[in-house]
Amino acid sequence: MEEKEVRDTLASNLKRLRSRLSLTQEELAEKAGISVVFLSAVERANKWPYLDTLVRLAKALNAEVYELLTPEKTLSPDTSAVLDKYTEEVAIILAKSVESFEKTASKALKNLSKHYRV
Repeated sequence: MEEKEVRDTLASNLKRLRSRLSLTQEELAEKAGISVVFLSAVERANKWPYLDTLVRLAKALNAEVYELLTPEKTLSPDTSAVLDKYTEEVAIILAKSVESFEKTASKALKNLSKHYRV
C-alpha cells in the first residue's frame, strides 16, 4: 500500500468511527488531546500523526490502532441495502420503546404523586 492510500484509509476510518460515536471533530480532538485544526487535516489526509497521537485517537474512538489503518471492506449493494433497512427498523422500534416507557413512567409518577399528597 502506498503512503497516500494509508493516509486516505486513516482519514476515512477516523471519520467513520467518529461518526459512529456521534462525536464532533472538536469532541474527538479534546478526547485525544490534539487540536481540531490538526484532526481536520488528518481527516482530509493532509497531515500524518505521530504514533502516540494514533494511539490516543484509537483510544478516544474505542478502537485499536490497526483499525485506523486497515481499509474498510466494501459491502455489496445488496448487503448495504439490507443493513440500511435494518437500521431504519431498529430506530423505529427504539423510538416506540422510548415513547411507551415515557407514557408508563408518567402514569406511575402521577399515581405516586396522588398517593403521597399531604
